[in-house]
Amino acid sequence: MDTNYMQNRELSWLKFNDRVMSEAMDVSVPVLERLRFLTIFTTNLDEFFMVRVGSLIDIQRSDKKYKDPRSGMTAKEQLSKIYSAVAPLYKKRDALYVEIESLLRTHGIYKLSFPELTGDEQEYVERYFINSVLPVLSPEIIDIHHPFPRLQNKVIAVAAMLKAENDQQAFALIPVPEALPDIVYLPGKQVRYISMEDIIYTFVDVVFDTYEVEEKVELCITRNADIHAEDEELEVSDDFRKIMSAMLRMRRRLAPVRLELSNAVSSSFYDYLKTKFHLSHRQIFFTTSPLRLDYAYPLADKLDKETKAELTYPSFSPQIPNIVRPDVPMMEQVRRKDILLSYPYESMDPFLQMVKEAADDPDVISIQITIYRLAGSSRLVEYLKRAAENGKQVVTLVELRARFDEQNNIDWSQELERSGCTVIYGLPNYKVHSKVCLITSKTKDGLSFLTQIGTGNYNEKTSKLYTDFSLLTANQDIGRDAGVFFQNMSKGNLFGEYENLLVAPVSLKKRVLEMMDREIAKGSRGRIFFKMNSLTDKDVIKKLIKASESGVKVRMLIRGICCIVPGIPDHTDNIEVRSIVGRNLEHSRIYMFGEGDDELLYISSADMMTRNTTRRVEVGCPIWDPDVRKKIHNVIDIFWSDTLKARRLGPDGKYSKLSGDPHDAQQEQMELSLKNACPVTPTYGAGRRQTLAQRRAKAGGDKRAQKEELVTISAPTIHQLWGRIFAITFAAIGHAISRLFRRKKKN
Repeated sequence: MDTNYMQNRELSWLKFNDRVMSEAMDVSVPVLERLRFLTIFTTNLDEFFMVRVGSLIDIQRSDKKYKDPRSGMTAKEQLSKIYSAVAPLYKKRDALYVEIESLLRTHGIYKLSFPELTGDEQEYVERYFINSVLPVLSPEIIDIHHPFPRLQNKVIAVAAMLKAENDQQAFALIPVPEALPDIVYLPGKQVRYISMEDIIYTFVDVVFDTYEVEEKVELCITRNADIHAEDEELEVSDDFRKIMSAMLRMRRRLAPVRLELSNAVSSSFYDYLKTKFHLSHRQIFFTTSPLRLDYAYPLADKLDKETKAELTYPSFSPQIPNIVRPDVPMMEQVRRKDILLSYPYESMDPFLQMVKEAADDPDVISIQITIYRLAGSSRLVEYLKRAAENGKQVVTLVELRARFDEQNNIDWSQELERSGCTVIYGLPNYKVHSKVCLITSKTKDGLSFLTQIGTGNYNEKTSKLYTDFSLLTANQDIGRDAGVFFQNMSKGNLFGEYENLLVAPVSLKKRVLEMMDREIAKGSRGRIFFKMNSLTDKDVIKKLIKASESGVKVRMLIRGICCIVPGIPDHTDNIEVRSIVGRNLEHSRIYMFGEGDDELLYISSADMMTRNTTRRVEVGCPIWDPDVRKKIHNVIDIFWSDTLKARRLGPDGKYSKLSGDPHDAQQEQMELSLKNACPVTPTYGAGRRQTLAQRRAKAGGDKRAQKEELVTISAPTIHQLWGRIFAITFAAIGHAISRLFRRKKKN
């Protein structure tokens, strides 16, 4: 394959993270949000080194012949390009951090070094250090009697070169304990604070009071975190949770891939660190920004209402769409019509309510769901546990290998198991990344299905931050396919057959390529649209190039990695690629082939990456309901008209702004969700009993009842009515018996 039409995935990812930093540079973004974007950039870069750089280092050591199939570069060449590309990003971030901190100070928010503190503040910090910090420190002197310690991944430490009374040099380390706060707020009305590492850095001479401190530096080591469970391990132990727990402990001790230093040090100190961490000079980066920026997230809680409003985005709460009836149970509503929820503009609550109702519905016999990432506090888990406790079969397929969420999923799987849920795990060598929930009910005509299929996780926290679609449908063809899917997952069968769903690794890519071929056959009348996070799959890229060469118009919204280069004459000039990085993380996936009555439309959990199409279990779902299709088309049109946050990828591999009047697609969707919100806070018929018409509609036996307006009687009214009936009945019986005895007595 000609690599002239493709770019390296790692370098493409670095361009994406640069676009994240561009949001921190945007003066139209509130200043505290700019600091948060800088935090996201930093966290992204950490994970990139832990996973992608770590993986390339492993490949470089084990496979000298390896070449990237998209760029033709060896692992060594890729690493060299990465180090060269990352160095200027550090300089850019440091300059931007100074600018943002300066702006924050104009609003009375000060991150301070120790010399900047007032005399009273310095006394306060010194007392705090002596009383609250020094007792929990574990300082280490490294000499012939004390070997160099294995610093844990991403733990900040203060290192120092010391001199003893006999003029002997010694190296010292003080890891910053994770139990200590990231920053310490200073007394007073203003928001003034100092980082924990700066406090420890200041008082190194107090910690090593018998030595002279010659030089010191704050440092942070990044370790290779690209770990995965091997088949051999599973053959030895069938306790997958135990294996994953051991792997998480291993992650903290794997080989270093990067060292960050807070300031310049002498050449001897530098060489000592380089040698001890077994790193090359290209893996060592100097940064004047804090080594960790997580303190930015809770900072807003320290601000008064007016300052917070000025420095952060206007608050927005996901809305209940007006297609959701406030007085009708969700299960009934989904049986009547498909509902598409668009996160974070619309709330996850209707889906959660549907699961809650299913947990209590006597006709529901089972709930099956795939779980990849969950919030730290999850209503969904509570409803699943409730269903199991109510005697329903609850099957949860928990993927323990959701990167950096492994411990959270281990904890949730144990809690679900304790409540009586059946917990199964992802398959060997295949992550289960699909988002499917199937509710099965028993009716007089047999089984009935309600299915939810989404593009994003069942995480109630990120559903307020990530753009995703969640389809709720009573289509029985979709439900039967979902039932087959869960049966196959329970049996470990990756290659089952499905009538309507696209399921990786067996049929998703195959069907996508076939649908692309259908458009290629149309020539210039062909149309292809993709919205996804990343595009790296070589087969899909080859097909896109062929489509462009055949005249097919291809439009793609790709937030992150894009390994195809558009706009190359005679090859990719019919392909247009755009990327949007904004307030919300673009996470939804849409596949569209053709137009008009000939159009095929899908939502999916899968990006077009080789890992998704061949090494993960993913699910794509056809969209048939006209109103749902219209809603997705409207979202696509809104995105394609964005000129404020959108960037166009050019044939030179660079991203550029679009011209035209400023238009923010995400802002428009927030405004639309408010305009189309349900005017009444929904109760979803909670605590209500069904009328005969409702029960008939539920069973599907009365077609007229399905179209009629549903009438509900509140549960307390029914209870009161039955109470009155019983009271009247017993009173009448008592009165009759009394009369009978009186008559007998008279006789």
